[in-house]
Amino acid sequence: TFGGNPVTSVAARATIELIEEEHLLENADVVGTYFRGKLEELQSKYSLIGDVRGMGLMQALELVKDRKTKEPAPEAATQVMERARQNGLLIGKGGLYGNTLRLAPMLNTTKPDVDEAIKLLDKSFSEVGD
Repeated sequence: TFGGNPVTSVAARATIELIEEEHLLENADVVGTYFRGKLEELQSKYSLIGDVRGMGLMQALELVKDRKTKEPAPEAATQVMERARQNGLLIGKGGLYGNTLRLAPMLNTTKPDVDEAIKLLDKSFSEVGD
């Protein structure tokens, strides 16, 4: 629109104030680093995880059939995503070949939240197999 909307402007300002007051960006940095480390531990456990990447709390796991050839594993990504859902963890899937699992928890996620998510993700990978 040309004029904007005062109600949405007020809502946006309140959201920014909350992010600042609750130090959510700092939390995303600290807990995101912890999250990344835990995902890298999973990568060392499952050869299906070819790459871990992301920024802050927004992370991704690229699933591959072979780490050397980096052949995408979209079927495995679908299976892990479905097992995770059945285990109580909602994750997304994307990427050019549909082989990337997207993990994007809330900005106020805590380290215990990450530990629970990793436990469920580990269970999901073990159920799918490597």
